[in-house]
Amino acid sequence: MPDLITHTKQDESRQGEAYSPFVHEPVTYGKKFYIESYGCAMNFSDSEIVASILNENGFGATKNFEEADLILINTCSIREKAEQTVRHRLQYLRGAKEVNPGALIGVLGCMAERLKSKLLEEEKLVDMVVGPDAYRTLPGLIEEATDGQKAVNVLLSREETYADIAPIRLNSNGINAFVSITRGCNNMCSFCVVPFTRGRERSRDTDSIIRECQDLFDKGYREVTLLGQNVDSYYWNNGQQGAESVTFAQLLERVALISPLLRVRFSTSHPKDITDEVLHTIAKYENICKYIHLPVQSGSTRILQLMNRTYTREWYMAKVDRIKSIIPDCSISSDIIAGFCTETEEDHQDTLSIMEYSGYDYSYMFFYSERPGTLAARRYADDIPENVKKRRLDEIINMQRKLSHESNLKDIGNTVKVLIEGNSKKSDDDWMGRTSQYKVVVFPKAGHALNKGDYAMVTVDDCTGGTLLGRIVG
Repeated sequence: MPDLITHTKQDESRQGEAYSPFVHEPVTYGKKFYIESYGCAMNFSDSEIVASILNENGFGATKNFEEADLILINTCSIREKAEQTVRHRLQYLRGAKEVNPGALIGVLGCMAERLKSKLLEEEKLVDMVVGPDAYRTLPGLIEEATDGQKAVNVLLSREETYADIAPIRLNSNGINAFVSITRGCNNMCSFCVVPFTRGRERSRDTDSIIRECQDLFDKGYREVTLLGQNVDSYYWNNGQQGAESVTFAQLLERVALISPLLRVRFSTSHPKDITDEVLHTIAKYENICKYIHLPVQSGSTRILQLMNRTYTREWYMAKVDRIKSIIPDCSISSDIIAGFCTETEEDHQDTLSIMEYSGYDYSYMFFYSERPGTLAARRYADDIPENVKKRRLDEIINMQRKLSHESNLKDIGNTVKVLIEGNSKKSDDDWMGRTSQYKVVVFPKAGHALNKGDYAMVTVDDCTGGTLLGRIVG
């Protein structure tokens, strides 16, 4: 999935109140928790699971960490910069314990597994460390930490999917929601820590996914994003004789059939696993968004082999051709790494050219950051100077700006269907929403009785590099 190395403070409610997924009246809790999430969408989804577990055990959410009895940081290990950001934040929060000496600080997620000893013993930044598969044990770990013990559970599981837990939608706009369908990853990309921090791949049972999506729709949500490290490899069979098996394409269809008013997105796809069956299913249903995140990582076949991506440059380009053939209006985005081990200028130019060939609407772009424990760290020297990495990354970013602007210019004059997500950041007089292709559209409210969660037909009159500007028609 896109590795959005960003930091968002998450909260569910005010003053120790939270909303249960099963009742509509506010529930007052005896203790308060505060949670921040970093990294990919899966971490934000996990924080919603953690919130549900804590609610069931007497904790309500708060915006203010200074009044929290429990402070949690859900962490990312995908890049060194992400880990540094979390460390700095933990140091600050540790100092803030002077306001509330009894507060506990815990680290969740990928950094928890990788740096448990350092965080607990060497740096003494936290009171508890909880891995991605151990969130059910939080109540017991909190008790241990309250008694002064260093509470740790970073055991990985081959079965845990949290399928029976109804997530508490943290900081939700009430329109878009994440729904986890797989956990872990079996793709051993040489640069990636995910198989080591999140374990082996497993799929969640289909019925629980459909129930969650139906419940979200009934509560007014109008878009769900199906999440997994590699959603295309979703496969569910309960193991009983004669039981039906469900592929990702079949799951997509079942979610789409909940209602034509419910948009369906997914992230992330591995190029080797996205099938024609999936592409034809997307093309068949108007409410399955015409947007695929298809990470390339590099445009050089030689570098792709070092990355253990299991495809060549030519194979990837053929997959792009296939997507555009079956879904002509499909938007494609990507992940790109600059300066991987041994990367030459020729390899870098291959990346720029495959970007142009694919015509990405968006990309998540980083320079290579060696992660301890990965195959690349064990096998290859991180031999590209940082100034070269940064210069190549700048060129990749400039290429993507050009491609994004060109893509937006093509939409001028078109009328697009937009799901309204809320007010524009710049003005409450304008709505902001997204197209099926995930493009942001801003347009005036005046003269139209529309609300957040409604669909609007908007004619695009202008654009910036990242936003379409239009007006409601019809």
